[in-house]
Order: sequence, then structure tokens, then C-alpha cells
Amino acid sequence: MSRRRTVAVVAPYYPPKIGGVEQYAARIAAAVAGAPDLRPVVITTRLDRGLRTTVGNEDGIPVVRLGVWLKLSNTPLSPLWPLQLRHWLRRTRAEVVNVHAPVPGLGDLAVAVAGRRPTVLTYHAGSMHKGEADSGVADRLIGLYERAVLPRVFARARRLVAVSPVSLADGHPHAVRISPGVDTDRFTPGEPASRRPRTVVYVGRMDRSSAWKGVDVLVRAFAHLARTVPDARLRLVGDGDALPGLRALAAELGVADRLETPGALSGEALTDAVRTAAVLALPSLTEAESFGMALVEAMACATPVVGSEVGGIPHVVDDGETGLLVPPGDPDALAAACAKLLADGDLADRIGAAGRRTAEERYAWPKLTARYLQLFRAL
Repeated sequence: MSRRRTVAVVAPYYPPKIGGVEQYAARIAAAVAGAPDLRPVVITTRLDRGLRTTVGNEDGIPVVRLGVWLKLSNTPLSPLWPLQLRHWLRRTRAEVVNVHAPVPGLGDLAVAVAGRRPTVLTYHAGSMHKGEADSGVADRLIGLYERAVLPRVFARARRLVAVSPVSLADGHPHAVRISPGVDTDRFTPGEPASRRPRTVVYVGRMDRSSAWKGVDVLVRAFAHLARTVPDARLRLVGDGDALPGLRALAAELGVADRLETPGALSGEALTDAVRTAAVLALPSLTEAESFGMALVEAMACATPVVGSEVGGIPHVVDDGETGLLVPPGDPDALAAACAKLLADGDLADRIGAAGRRTAEERYAWPKLTARYLQLFRAL
């Protein structure tokens, strides 16, 4: 029997941190672990920002967590990473390296130090420009990175994977498109949406550095919605340093008593939060949202979705069929779309059922991870 070849999955963050990139990387690692001829190792960073490297076994997968010396915005950094990446790629006998980005730093270095090992760079975002009033310096740095550094990283990688047509990797000669997916055996429908409590749910990170997620717009939209739907509630699932400010905004708008913030959920608790929601909203503001994994998880649960018409969201949501689209940054339009689904049970149930069908046909993970395994074997 031939030996199992090692695939190193390199991601700046990894579960238990919650996010689309993290879940995507974890799904690839799990698929590699399940292949008879391949074995995974994950190289990522410590979530507690400790300086020392830790090595553990998480869900049966070896996970190396490199120390973090400092953090700029959402970007962890350490001057030791070039040496450490070389060491761990050599020590684990990695033969293919699958890098996940857009967070600058770890992924770029992994591509640079991989040597003769073929690299597959999965790029999860469009432009990371924040476009906010106080983000001038950050946007200039991001622009410099995307113009001067990223093209060189793309050129060095053996293959690129774009997660949607909005990904900056899309359209390159050596790029393929493999979208995120959903576990349709785990995310399953519950009661029809028309019979669920009138809860609007958001699932995702709530960091100040991720203001482009637009969660404050959702809180403002809910304040409008609350005036016309007396029993409506808003549930923000996730953690982050922006959460206290969002609670304060809800208090300022008079809806603090109808806001739930259970923190980051996982496993069955997360599934239940999505399955029992009347509406799931993704109010992102920029093309940094190249896909929106929370959308397909909700669709798999037959939960109607409302998303901003920006980035990759319109490529996931067929407006009026599998969800509703609204202009980004418009709380009135977002409130109106949520109210429409809460008021029209037939529409909510029809959209939920169509979402489930789409999740099964287009976004079930096994079909998507099979393409990755084929790509790794070819390299």
C-alpha cells in the first residue's frame, strides 16, 4: 500500500474561531483526513496571542498553532514565522500546501517559503478596502498590498482557488472556482419559517476591524422593524470587540430589551439558532464579502435570507427566489425586506424551500471537497 501524502492547510485563523474562512479551511482538512491516500496537518495561529508554538490534535487532525507577537487590526504577525513555517513544513513532510487568505501575513509567507512544494492558494475575498470615513491610512496600505504584493503571491502559487466571481483570484489563468459549502446533513429544515418565532438572526464576527459586515446597519434596521412588528426580536450570534458598541446602539435606539447576544455558538447550538430563525440577515457593505457562508447554512435550514446586493452575495442569493437582496448600508430597505418575510408566511415558506433545494444541489460539501482532493492529487 502506498504511503499517505501530507497536505498542509495553512490559515491565519482556525476553529474554534468562528468565520467563513475558518470553517472552509476546517472542511478541507477534514476531507483530506478522510481520504485513504492523504493526511492533513493544519498550521495556523494561537487565538490567545501567546508567543510559544503549541501542537495538538483537534478532531483527529494535527494542528500547529504558531505564536503571535502583535496584531494589527485583524492581522496577526510574528517575525519568527518564516523560520517556523519552513521548520513545520519540513517536519510534517508536507508535499502540497493549501493556503487560505485574504488576511495578509501567514499565507503570503507560506507561499514564499514552500520551496519546491506546490501551493494552492484559496482566496476568499474581493478588495479588502474598508471604505469608511476613518479608514484612510488602512485603505492606502490595503491598496498597496493588493497592487504590489498580492500579484506576486498569486504568480508564485501553483494553483489559485477563487471562492466566488468576486474573489481577486477569479479569472487568473491558473485559477479554478470552488465555492464554500454546507453540511446538508447537519443544517436541516425545522418548522416552516411561517411558524417560527419572529426572530431575525445574524451569524458572524463582530470586530471593529470588520465594520464592513454592517451589523450596525442591521441594528438600525431592527429599530425600524420593531415599530411595526411588536413581537420581533434580533439575535446577534458571534463575538468580537464591536459587540459592546452594538449593545449600546440598541439601547440608544430603544430596542435593547429585544436584542439577544448569546456569543459565539457552535455545534447543535449554532444549528438550532439558524434552524429556528424566521429570517437570517447578512448586511455586508463591501466586496470584502465575497460569498457569505451563513447564507447557505440558513438556506440549508429552509430559513429565508436577506442579504446586501454587494460582493458575492448576489451570486448566492437569487432575489425573490432563494432570498431577498437590498442595497448595502440602507437600514430602511433592510427593515422592509425583513418585515415582508415576517408578514407573508407563504413567501417565507416558498423562499425557504427554494433555498434548501439550492443548498442541496449547489453547495453540499462532498461535491466541493472532492474537487480539492482531485486537485491535491494532481499536484
